[in-house]
Amino acid sequence: MQEFIYSSLPSRVVFGRGSLAALGREIELLGAGRVLVLSTPGHGDQAQAAADSLGARAAGVFAGAVMHVPAEIARAAGDEARRLHADCTLAMGGGSTIGLAKAVALDLGLPILAVPTTYAGSEMTPIYGITEAGAKKTGRDARVLPRTVIYDPDLTLGLPAGLSVTSGMNAIAHAAEGLYARDGNPIMSLMAEEGIRALAQALPAIQRRPGEIEARDAALYGAWLCGTVLGNVGMALHHKLCHVLGGTFNLPHAETHTVVLPHAIAFNAQAAPEAMQRIRRALGIEGSASAAAGLFDLARDHGAPVALKDIGDITEADMAKAADLVVGAPYWNPRPIDAAQRAGIHRLLLDAYHGNRPA
Repeated sequence: MQEFIYSSLPSRVVFGRGSLAALGREIELLGAGRVLVLSTPGHGDQAQAAADSLGARAAGVFAGAVMHVPAEIARAAGDEARRLHADCTLAMGGGSTIGLAKAVALDLGLPILAVPTTYAGSEMTPIYGITEAGAKKTGRDARVLPRTVIYDPDLTLGLPAGLSVTSGMNAIAHAAEGLYARDGNPIMSLMAEEGIRALAQALPAIQRRPGEIEARDAALYGAWLCGTVLGNVGMALHHKLCHVLGGTFNLPHAETHTVVLPHAIAFNAQAAPEAMQRIRRALGIEGSASAAAGLFDLARDHGAPVALKDIGDITEADMAKAADLVVGAPYWNPRPIDAAQRAGIHRLLLDAYHGNRPA
């Protein structure tokens, strides 16, 4: 048995169909009296409905969240929270909205109640990310971990099948890297494998029948587990690649994770054989197919993008710049990332750019 230290993160989870009805009770348990509801512009109506349900406890709505949490949006949300004398934020939506709530918490220390409507997993982590001047700064701070999370599968029924698959692949990425994290432990490995298994079974069902609540329930369960892994252990090459591609080239978050994941896993395969075995088992792979190929096939066969060139304004030449940025400020990784690996990172990015299936 490996030696490890495990400290659980303090949070309250309310899971189940119709659990949004408990919103008022959960706000009251937090002791909040002036709640600022956050959302993206496209979910402003949903945010307003949540604010209306809170009555006098709602201070207002800020429907300005966008992906990668631009610093200017974070400042605007913080200014609005100050103006309204908010004492809590309610994040209604996916990773962009929850990320904005974290930026406000980092600035003002306001507690967060998160209501995820995607499978991003950010709601279970003390990790924040803010983008400024073309660079995404990430970090960990206990203040940004949501105090309460309400998981209501009914709220994910409106998530289109395509976005469900990319959001689910994003969640799988958290668990896959958790399996070879430097500070991993047996508990996180169990949760990671189960999270991947739940999502790998749920995503094909959602793609076939987007309104099937049982599949939505299973996917949200898997996302919770994968997000918990992300919140408890460090991430490696895959997340570094995605932070560079998202923060510098403004590529969409979930789609970028979907495309990059198989290639990062292939790069690390020989350095993390036990993790590869767990991923293959969770995906239900039989025969000789690799973990990386299985992840690629899961995305490709269910309508998700598999090439960076198809998801944003980025060129093949940009892959060289991205490789330099990754090697210049690397995360820990089971296969070391240094100048000697720059050519390998560049090849990885070129494969991801063109959508080549890992061998």
